[in-house]
Formats: sequence, structure tokens, C-alpha cells
Amino acid sequence: MKTNSKSTLRLFRIFIYVFLVLLVIVTVIPIWLVLVNATRSTVEIQQGLSALPSSHTLDNYGILRGRGLNLFRGFSNSLFVAACSTVLAVYFSLLTAYGIVVYNFKGKRFFTSFIILLVLIPVQLSIIGFYQFMSRLGLTDNFASLILPAIASAGAVFFGKQYFESIVVRDLIDAGRVDGASEFGIFHRIMMPIAVPGAVTLGIFAFVASWNNFFNAFILISSIEKYTLPMLVQLMRGDVYRTEYGAIYLGLAVTIVPIIIIYVIFSRYIINGISMGAVKE
Repeated sequence: MKTNSKSTLRLFRIFIYVFLVLLVIVTVIPIWLVLVNATRSTVEIQQGLSALPSSHTLDNYGILRGRGLNLFRGFSNSLFVAACSTVLAVYFSLLTAYGIVVYNFKGKRFFTSFIILLVLIPVQLSIIGFYQFMSRLGLTDNFASLILPAIASAGAVFFGKQYFESIVVRDLIDAGRVDGASEFGIFHRIMMPIAVPGAVTLGIFAFVASWNNFFNAFILISSIEKYTLPMLVQLMRGDVYRTEYGAIYLGLAVTIVPIIIIYVIFSRYIINGISMGAVKE
């Protein structure tokens, strides 16, 4: 019986490993093809798939420049918007989540349920009202319309709440109060250092979401010098006989490379942050 159990367990592990390897291959192949096609010409791309890079990267970049699309400007615009949005989303979301977890106040349950409801509502349903609101504030065609909404990120608050519920040690909070620390001081000096894995994880998610944000930017930004990378890539689409696929893939490659680099650097924080936030004592 023990031999059969060990054999079954061994087969199950082999099956899991094979499945994970296949999953990695399915995930990596599309990204690799985008990077490869960024180095190929439109004619080569139309001839079929290739797993080996070509030598037309500079030609594709020249096509982008010839059409007035400045990748470096788009990259800097995306980086500025994503960085500012990430900082605001992480700080204010964790601050809000900390208040929900630590303090008891009237309407706390309703407020928590309302946050969950906001997470479930698609952005497309509220874009008309949001655009009118930004227009009345005079923030259309302004990076502020893409950055400031990060302060009220319902998804980030929900993640922060789940995370703080697993790491908050009320004895430390009480000790800080006894030592005369203010409530903000306790949050900044005690809780934030403890919540670094969760903050980094939340920051990565917020950065990627802002970096890939095309819908809101397309609605709110009209000046081409303020276009982000996804918007610049969208401009390359045209008639099927005039579309430069190599240049489009180059723009897509420039868009995804920073995300890959960030994931490689901070992947261990993502695993720690999610695993710790999923366990409650």
C-alpha cells in the first residue's frame, strides 16, 4: 500500500511539473514572438512566424520617427504617469485600509461592502460621468486626470485591507500609543515597515495597471505630445496595405520590456505579499 501511494504521489508530481512547464511555455512564447517581431520587417512578418530575431530594429524605429511618433517621449510620459499613480495608490490605499482594519467606527461594515462593490463595477460604466467631472475641473488633456484617481483606488484598498488583517499586531499599536506616538506616526514608523512586502506587491500591480492604461488615456488626453506608449502604438494602425507591423511590434516591445524587468526584480515580493495577505491568524 505504501509503495502504491508513493508511486501515485510521484506520478502526480510529474504531472504537475509537466503542466507547469507547458504553462510557462504558453506564457513565454507570445512575449518572445513580440520581441522577435520587433526586429523584423513588415514583409518578414507577413511571410510567417519566426523564433529568431532579425536585423530591422533600426528600420522600424525610423518608421516610427518618420510618422512623428517619439517613443522616448511616450516612454517618459508613461513612466511619469505610472510612477506618480503608483505612489499615490500605495500610500493612500494602505492608509485607508489601515484605518478600516484598526479603528471601529459607525458605518464601517457598509463602507467595506461599498469598496467591494466599487471593485466589481467596470470602469467603462462610469467613464462618461468621470469625463464630465474632469472637464469641470479643467483637467482634461492633463496628466493629473490620469494620476489623481489613483488616490481612490478601490481595488488597492481592498488588497490593503486583506493584507493588514493578516499582519496587524495590535500590541505594537498600543505600545506606540503608550510611548506617545501619534496615529500617523504609528502608521509610518511601525506599520509601514512591516507592510513592505504588501506595499511592493501593491505597487507593482498599480504600476502595471497604470502603464497599460489605454482606455482612460484615450478618452482624456488629446495632445499628441502627451500621449503614452499604448496610445502611440495605436496610432500606427491604418489601412491593412499600409500598416507597418514591424514598427507596431517595436512599440509593443518597448511597452512590455519595463514590466518584465520590474517583475524579474520584484517577483519575490509579489510571492511574499500575496501569500502573507492570504493567511490570517
